[in-house]
Amino acid sequence: MCIQALKGRKGARLGDTIIASVKEAHPRGKVKKGEVVYCVVVRAAMQRQRCDGSEIKFDDNAVVLVNKQGEPIGTRVFGPVPHELRRKKLVKILTLAKHVA
Repeated sequence: MCIQALKGRKGARLGDTIIASVKEAHPRGKVKKGEVVYCVVVRAAMQRQRCDGSEIKFDDNAVVLVNKQGEPIGTRVFGPVPHELRRKKLVKILTLAKHVA
């Protein structure tokens, strides 16, 4: 659940860093339920226009947990990740993803 978007806007878009609380977690994971963490938005249900005129829209909202320096906490990223993250200097997330949309 999103607590605050760090860009100063009301909402967050693809590639934005947010502060969120963990709603569900695995028993022996790196993060616990209720913990406040930094995240990068990698999928958003709201459509976004690309530079070439096409639009990208995902079925769900998804984030990747990162530390304060912006490095991913986990070692795997499930599902597609948009290539717009490359422009926002989030290349480490792209290397962990299996499918770049």
